This record gives sequence, C-alpha cells and structure tokens, in this order.
Amino acid sequence: MDALVTNIRQRYETALETIARHALRSGRRPEQVQLVVVTKAQPQEVVHAALEAGVRLLGENYPEEALSKINVFGGQYPVEWHMIGHIQSRKARLVAGHFSLVHSVDRLKIARKLSALAEAQGSKQKVLLEFNIGGEASKSGWLAHDRASWEALLPELEVVTALPGLQVCGLMTMPPLMTDPEAARGYFRLLRQLRDWLAQRFPATDWHELSMGTSGDYPVAVEEGATLVRIGQAIVGPRLPKSH
Repeated sequence: MDALVTNIRQRYETALETIARHALRSGRRPEQVQLVVVTKAQPQEVVHAALEAGVRLLGENYPEEALSKINVFGGQYPVEWHMIGHIQSRKARLVAGHFSLVHSVDRLKIARKLSALAEAQGSKQKVLLEFNIGGEASKSGWLAHDRASWEALLPELEVVTALPGLQVCGLMTMPPLMTDPEAARGYFRLLRQLRDWLAQRFPATDWHELSMGTSGDYPVAVEEGATLVRIGQAIVGPRLPKSH
C-alpha cells in the first residue's frame, strides 16, 4: 500500500506540474485548472491509495460502482466526486444529488430527468453539457462539429438552461482519439469557441467550465482553455478488466 501511495503521489504531482507549466505558457494561472483523477474500474484499494496520496477530486463513469466507493470513502476524506461517463436514463436516479458535478449531460431527455430528480430532492444539480465536436457516430453529445449547425442547437439548449433543477456550468467534450496530441488542438479550440458563442446567446448562464483533455493530450487542452482535465491510468495505473 505504501508503495502504491508513493507511486500515485509522484504521478499526481507530475501531472499538476505539467498543468501548471502549460497554463502559464498560455497566460493563465495554474489554479484555474482542476485535475480530475479518473478511478473508473479501479478497485477500492487504488481509490484509497489515491486519497492517501492527496487526491481530492475523483471522476467515475459507472453510477453503481461510484456509489459503492462514495459510501466507503465519502465520509473519511474531503473528496469531491464527479460523474464523467454516459448516463443511461434508468440510472439517472443514481446520479442526481450524489455528485458535485456531472460532466456528461448529453441530451435533453437526461437533462430533464436529472432536473426532476434534483428538484424532488430540493436541490440543484451542477452539470456540464457534452458536445460531440468530432462528428463521430460512436460519441455522445449534441453534434457541434459543424459551425453551421450551432444555430439549430439553440431551441433545445434554451430548454436545458431553463430547467429548474439544473445549474449549467459549462461544456465537456471527448475529441477523436489521436496519436499526436497536437491533432486534438483544433477540437479543443472549437469547444472553447462554442462556449464563447453560447455565452453571448445565454448570458444569464454560467459557461466558465471546459472539461476537456485526458492522459494523452491534456497539456494541449490546458493551453486551449480547459478548466477541468480528466486523467486516469497515467496517475492510478491500468484498469482492472471488466468481469462481465
């Protein structure tokens, strides 16, 4: 356990230093970027080691798995949990009210469900809206790879931003998988430009968060304006194979 904690701490601190360097390079302050350590499919001992290593912001993809970890560690550490994975409608009740921020609101149906559930709890759920800026059929999110399509998004987004149980805080994306991080720069830049465009059209909504960048390309994402980067295996090691 001690060796695991040490290894995770070293990789975590290296990632923080890299984030700080690239933030400064782009004229930003390092504290403007938060590091979400992704622990999906990681056993509880790895989550425990990450928390012992000083990690305080964890990202999970699967609601049941996340809730089991929250139940074990939520009362032991001052940790903030984020939901970053695709949400099935039937599992929305496992998400609302359990996460500080939901990154992956990718359609009107799930936005309405989360809003209704949060309202029933007497709260507001903080969320990011997920956009598909690569145009890939396999990716979730509102299609936004073509600027000419942005205007058509407005009626639905107007409904989402007005939902009483949600507090929209910004945007999220997952660009196409690239071997060269520089190849992702244009996608990150497009998301930032979309954010700025939406901020002009919905000035009453807070659009400041940009969740983009993972282990292979997060330095570029930071340079293009990311406020949240999601790093998993580069910090906590390989994931366990799924048992089903």
